[in-house]
Amino acid sequence: MTTVYDIPAEMLIPQVARELKELPAIRPPEWAAFAKTGIHKEMPPEDPDWWYVRAASILRRIYIDGPVGVERLRTAYGGNRDRGSNPNQFRKGSGSILRKALQQLEAEGFVEKVKGGRQVSAKGQSFIDGVAHSLREAATKATPALAQY
Repeated sequence: MTTVYDIPAEMLIPQVARELKELPAIRPPEWAAFAKTGIHKEMPPEDPDWWYVRAASILRRIYIDGPVGVERLRTAYGGNRDRGSNPNQFRKGSGSILRKALQQLEAEGFVEKVKGGRQVSAKGQSFIDGVAHSLREAATKATPALAQY
């Protein structure tokens, strides 16, 4: 069976985002159009579907690193803040975005709370592995030489 580890993130995350967009529980909040993803960013994201991409990325990150808490995710989604002539400093990402996305993933049943943070549930693992498997099959049909891997 194909898992998340077998598919590159650049291929997996956009496909998972498209699948999450079809689910009723995953919806961007009203303020998402105006929110920056962290203090280190100067502008909000330009992609109108950025919420689904972030939710897919969070789901993948929890799958790989779980159980993981909001603070560790904030660190993972942080970056360097431009302080003008002063040296850049690392700043964590937005916790509100992460909490809301995690709550939505929990409502859908993909993530569950455990001691030490959140981890992917059996339903979530099945969902993301199914997307990875479908991507692997599509790549195999397009390039039969990949079938041996």
